[in-house]
Amino acid sequence: MAQTKEQNHAPAPAQANAAGEKRPRTSRRPHYTRRPRRPQQPKEAATPIHIYPLGGLGEVGKNMTVYECCGDMIIVDCGLVFPDSDMFGVDMVIPDMTFVVQNKDKIKGLLITHGHEDHIGSIPYLLQKFDLPIYGTRLTCGLIRNKLEEFGLAGKTKFVEITPRQKIKLGCFTVEPIHVNHSIPDAVAFAIDSPAGTIIQTGDFKIDYTPLACGPTDLATLSDYGQKGVLALLSDSTNAEKPGFTATEQKVAASVRNLFARAQNKRIIIASFASNIYRVQQIIDLAVEDGRKVAFSGRSMVNNTAMAQELGYMHIPEGTLISIDEINQYPPEQVVLVTTGSQGEPLSALSRMASCSHRQVRVGPGDFIIISAKPIPGNEKSVTKIVNGLLLLGAEVIYEGMYDVHVSGHACQEEQKLMLTLTKPKYFLPVHGEYKQLKKHAITAASLGIPTSNILIAENGSNIILSQDEMKLGEPVTAGAVMVDGLGVGDVGNVVLRDRKHLSEDGLVIIVATVDSKTGKVLAGPDLVSRGFVYVRENESLMDGAQSIVETALDRCVEEHVRDWNSVKTRVREALSSYIYRRTKRSPMILPILMEV
Repeated sequence: MAQTKEQNHAPAPAQANAAGEKRPRTSRRPHYTRRPRRPQQPKEAATPIHIYPLGGLGEVGKNMTVYECCGDMIIVDCGLVFPDSDMFGVDMVIPDMTFVVQNKDKIKGLLITHGHEDHIGSIPYLLQKFDLPIYGTRLTCGLIRNKLEEFGLAGKTKFVEITPRQKIKLGCFTVEPIHVNHSIPDAVAFAIDSPAGTIIQTGDFKIDYTPLACGPTDLATLSDYGQKGVLALLSDSTNAEKPGFTATEQKVAASVRNLFARAQNKRIIIASFASNIYRVQQIIDLAVEDGRKVAFSGRSMVNNTAMAQELGYMHIPEGTLISIDEINQYPPEQVVLVTTGSQGEPLSALSRMASCSHRQVRVGPGDFIIISAKPIPGNEKSVTKIVNGLLLLGAEVIYEGMYDVHVSGHACQEEQKLMLTLTKPKYFLPVHGEYKQLKKHAITAASLGIPTSNILIAENGSNIILSQDEMKLGEPVTAGAVMVDGLGVGDVGNVVLRDRKHLSEDGLVIIVATVDSKTGKVLAGPDLVSRGFVYVRENESLMDGAQSIVETALDRCVEEHVRDWNSVKTRVREALSSYIYRRTKRSPMILPILMEV
């Protein structure tokens, strides 16, 4: 029975024999008794976030970035860039905001990293299109209010003052400001948390272990986010080509102190960025040590320092500050004048001093002038022109490269590496810089082990789609540059710039003639007026020949019965252009004015 029972049992699982080998399985469950496989659930697609850079890529300035996730949008920064030398008459350049206006109902707020013009300068032009709340630190909001007052927008704009580590809920986004060092107080990076993941945008930053105020960059919070997981890092690339670390602001204080001692019995004039509150406070402290009075020159310098004092970011001992009108009442060795114009701006206070057109200040051998800023790329010639003008007036001038009178507010390569190492991003997007700087920053990221497939050098107008699964580019959006000329916004385009360039190079020739509207015959003229082309008195033969060419062209139009006045003007213009180019190899703009009677 026992034997039969054993034979009727199902085969036992394979067991090890005496030698330790497993017995082979002799049978398997019949096909019809196998458990059916569970159907695999399709993998749910990861939530995407869209990043739309509208400025700041391939250029220094005009920074503006839009984030979109689950139907909600936020904007980070809204800056401007100053015009290139070939943008004749243009005052500033702002981002094209068409895409933002089209999606204004989705936008939950505007977040600002710090108060420099390349991050806040376009805010008035955005607020003229629609209202939205502005989120910024205390000093940043103060600088923006100053700007909006000029446009009459300060009273109706909602400001929300934020502090580092204070989280803000904006639609599906939760944003945490993170303190960073820069050349202006109250600068922050943003950790932007969304259903797609966390993105960190650094803004402009450097890592200064001995800052003048506000403490060092909050590396601990950045590291915490890196441990939790960062989907993407958008990081400042301005100094990506420079190895090492950016020097501490303390270095400038020591250097300027030595220059104060060297100035001795001279009046000290220092040019700096009006928004560099740290630098201005250093100068005030040194002036107090040296027993000097302090005056400010330049509208932005006066406004920014007054606002900084009011908010407690700047401290001037009582009796130290005097007005610009009072500086001549004190001996030169008792005065420090802090002024704008470190970038060679034509209408700045320092520029007017160099050209002897400043109403209160006359520069001479008794002045010791310090330009405490590095020229922004493109401004070198303007700064050199001012330096030469001041030297010709007899002043002693200290400028960038001679002494340590300026340090950058942007991270160099080692600081960029530290930011990448702490945050450990899955994807990396270099921002805030020309293409060569973005490229160098991308190479730095790749050297730290970030796959090149996870690094993207984007362009303004790109639609960058990020998720835990992939990074890809979508359909681009409208982006570009809008030129501001006086009160005109966008009414200066490429055609106008081309004409202005043409006029600046070759001048203008105007043809004035009175013609019979019925026959086309010339009743008076033609007369030629030249502006910016040649000096007429020394080129009479050229102008007489030009007049003959115009007369011949008009007569041929009559002979050929050409009555379309646009065609007549075109023929006259072409004939005169050909003649002038043969004689001078120049192509002035030609404007025919035909008055019909």
